[in-house]
Amino acid sequence: MKKKLSGSYKWAAELIVQYKSLVIMAVYAIFYLIAFFYLERRAIAVHEINFGLDEYIPFCEVFIVPYLLWFGYVALTVVLLCIKDKEESEKLVAFLMAGMTIFIVISAVFPNGHNLRPTVFPRDNIFIDLIKNLYMADTPTNILPSIHVYNSIAIMIAVWRSKCFASHKMIKAAMLLLGASIICSTVLIKQHSMLDVLLAFLLSAVMYSICYKRTPVREKRTAFQKSE
Repeated sequence: MKKKLSGSYKWAAELIVQYKSLVIMAVYAIFYLIAFFYLERRAIAVHEINFGLDEYIPFCEVFIVPYLLWFGYVALTVVLLCIKDKEESEKLVAFLMAGMTIFIVISAVFPNGHNLRPTVFPRDNIFIDLIKNLYMADTPTNILPSIHVYNSIAIMIAVWRSKCFASHKMIKAAMLLLGASIICSTVLIKQHSMLDVLLAFLLSAVMYSICYKRTPVREKRTAFQKSE
C-alpha cells in the first residue's frame, strides 16, 4: 500500500514538474480572483475615469460575443501552450501574472471606475440581454488598465510567436482577429474607457520588453527549424 502511495506521489510530482507553468498559473488565478472579488465588493469611493474619446465611441451590443469569448480565449490558449510549447508558456504566464498583479495593486491604491454605461438601451435583443446580465455581475469599477485588453494582447503575442501555430496560418489569423475584436469590444459595449485600453497597451509594451527580451521571435523560430 505504501509503495502504491509512493508511486502516486511520484507520478503527481512528475506531472507538476512537467506542467509547472500551468500549475503556477492555476494557483495564481485562485489568489487573483480572491483579490479581485474583494476589491469589487469593498465599499469605497472611486476616482471616475473620464476620457474625451469615449463620447465618440458608439454602443454596439453585438460585441458582447467576443467580450465573453475572452474567457475561453485566454484559458484554452494558456493550457494549450503549457502542454505544447513550454518555453513560450513560461513567458506567457510571466507576462500574464505581472500585468494582473500590477492591476490588483493599482485597483487597491487607486480605486477607479467610469460612468459610461447606457441607462436606456436602444434595442431589445439577445445581445442586450447578455449585456444586462454582464452589467449586473460586473460593476464598472477597478477597470484601469483593462485586463481584458492586456490579457488579449498577451495571447496574441504568444500565438504570433509560438511554434504551435507556425504551420496553421488560418487558425493563427483567426486567433489574432478574435483578440483584436475582444479589444474593440471593451469600449463598444461600454465596459471600459479608452484610457483603460491605452494604458493596457502601454503596460503590455513594458512587460514585453521584460518578459521577452532574451528570446526574439526570429531566433526562436530559427532554433526550432534547426531542431527539426
